[in-house]
Order: sequence, then C-alpha cells, then structure tokens
Amino acid sequence: MKDSLGAYNIADLREMARRRLPKGVFEFVDRGTEDEVALRNNRTAFERIKLKPRVLADVSRRSQATTLFGKKQDMPIMIAPTGTAGLLWYDGEVGMAKAAAAAGVPFTVATNSMTSMETIAERAGGRLWFQLYMWSDRSLSHKLVERARGVGFEALIVTVDGAVSSNREYNHRNGFEVPIRFNARNVIDVMKKPGWLAAVFLRQLLTKGMPRFENYPPEIMATIVDKTFKKSILKNDSLNWEDIKALRKIWPGPLLVKGILHPDDAALAAEHGADGVIISNHGGRNLDSSMAPIEVLPEVVDRVGGRTTVIVDSGFRRGSDVVKALALGANAVGIGRATLFGTAAAGEPGAVRAIAILREEIDRIMGLTGASSIDQLNRDILHVAALGDDTGGRSPAGFEQRRLAQTA
Repeated sequence: MKDSLGAYNIADLREMARRRLPKGVFEFVDRGTEDEVALRNNRTAFERIKLKPRVLADVSRRSQATTLFGKKQDMPIMIAPTGTAGLLWYDGEVGMAKAAAAAGVPFTVATNSMTSMETIAERAGGRLWFQLYMWSDRSLSHKLVERARGVGFEALIVTVDGAVSSNREYNHRNGFEVPIRFNARNVIDVMKKPGWLAAVFLRQLLTKGMPRFENYPPEIMATIVDKTFKKSILKNDSLNWEDIKALRKIWPGPLLVKGILHPDDAALAAEHGADGVIISNHGGRNLDSSMAPIEVLPEVVDRVGGRTTVIVDSGFRRGSDVVKALALGANAVGIGRATLFGTAAAGEPGAVRAIAILREEIDRIMGLTGASSIDQLNRDILHVAALGDDTGGRSPAGFEQRRLAQTA
C-alpha cells in the first residue's frame, strides 16, 4: 500500500535516499566490501528459497505477535545497530528509535551512534538494546556497558565479526571514512545536494558542532574529521571467548553475540553465557566470501535453537524474507538498511514507513501461505531444494535428512 511518501516498498525508500544523499554518504550505507559478492548473495540467497503455501486455512485472524526475552511485541523484528543515521537526517538515531518504539519493537543503539545512548533513551524511550564493539583497551568498552546498564537498556549485543578492518574500496575512493578526507570529488558531491547540506550537515554544525561518535569515552572522543583520531585504540583482533565470559559477569540482562556464521560458534556462545546469537555477515560489509546468514540459519537453529534465542540479519528487504527466516527457525529478524533508507528519505516518518511496509508484507505473506500466527511458520512451507547453491541446488548439510525425519 502506498502512503504519503509515495513508497510502496523498501526499494522505493532506497531510491529516495539515493536521490537525497551525497554519493559518498549513500554508498557508505548501501554498498558492501571488495567485489560485493556477499552483498549480492545476501539477496539472491532469499530468491533460492521458495514457498509452498497451504490453502483453505482460515487466516482471518492473523497476528505477528511474538516474544523476545520474555517481552511481547507486535512484530517479529528488531532494529539492528547502524551507526550512520545521524548523517542521513538530523537527529536520525532519535527518529529511528521513536519509530521502533511506536511499532513496539526493540531499537539497538550502536557504539558508533552520533547521538548518545542517554539522549536516545531520554527522547525516544521504548525498548532499547545496546551494541558493543570491544576495543583493545577493554576497560573503555566495559565503561560503555556500565553506562548502558545505568540508563536501563534491556539487552547487550557484542559484535564479533570485525577482528580486522574490512576493505571497503569505495570508501577509500570517495574519502568517506573516519577521519573523513575532503577532496575535490566529495566536496563537489556534497554541494550537489544542497537540501542535505542545509538540513543535516550545516544544521548539525550550527547546533551541535562537527558530528562525532557520542558514545565514545573522553579518552578517545573525536569528530569525524579529526586527524588525531586514534584508530589503533579501536582494534579488537585480540577478541576471544574469554571476553564474552567477562561481559557475562558485568551484564545482568540478555547478552547476544552478533556476527555468527558457524554452528560451532553459536554453541560456544551459549556455553560462554550468551542468551542469544545474531547470525550476520555485517550486511556484506566485512568478509566478501562469506555465506549469506539465511544459508546457515537452519544449521544454527538445529544446533542451539532449543536453548538460545536465534536472530538473523543481513539482506532483508521484503516481508517474504522475514517469513522465510521465521520458517527456518529464527526467533526474530534484524532490520538494518531498510530503516536507514527510510530515515534518509524522510526522517522519522520514513523509518515509520519502512517498518509499516514490512508489517504489511509479513501479514500478506502469512495470509498467502496459510499461517495465522508466527508459530505456524515452519520448514514445511519451504521448498528445500532451493536452499542450496546456484550450481546444483543442493541443500545445506543434513537439511534434507532433517526434513525427512520430521515428516516420517
């Protein structure tokens, strides 16, 4: 259904964002790493999964309601951590958080947010989760955990799939990296978008100063153009399972490990105290040869699903994508770029529209597949052979055997 923004789907919001943002800013949100194989595969993996609908089922009372960590919510999604919303729209993080609160779903504040966790909590409310990067100085990271605990955040997500920096070549070309390098190309690019320049960047400069990562402690606080920014402090190539145990000791609420792509790591996360795992390849922004999260989802669910909450993100653009993930056993889906595109297109109303689009599409697909509730979505409605790769249509290891066992 179309709304006042003229957006029928997430692709429409993406196009609005592309037209409004400087190229460098848009590409930072939209693109992947190196040859963008993972970015493309995140989408094509969904296309390889087909639905087998059930018919003549009374679906007149459909509900997307579910429960995450003991709390009921109206949709099976959470807003994944993204640290750039403040460059897409003035107070973008606050607008996204308000949109999530209005929808009754969790919003994740990123370590790299350009609005502080305290400000977001005060102005937006709702169910707030915090995403943590572990730095070389663990004490600085632990200070963030204590702040999130003090503010009353519900859950803590530790991101573990960035042991070393990824190779985002387009960022190097256009200078959109931290610290931002101004050159003739990106200055001209920004000048071509006077609406964004005035409404976002100049407004930020006049009211708050140069954008910076507001959650960073004073020891490493710097603006996004500060050449003294100490990237070495942000290294986390020594991150290991003992760090998860340490976080478990200081965080009393739900603890999730984000960036899991191997079922053995999902099991280890549970063994080290995690309450949940987020299957993710960082939206195709880190390891370019990685599998799509939806491809490994069934193996992870079969390994830890009975004892650990399983969330999956990366590449979700349609309600049908969400339904497929739920049918494979995910407890919920993380939404990242979709709400960023909405925010870039129209601020808070755009984020609201992105969530509404997904809600409408999930409802429609549930009705068309014969499901009235989330717990009626299962692997019986999936075409198993389509879960394999492009060359042979093979299923993930053991998936066909599991299906046969379920139907025997």
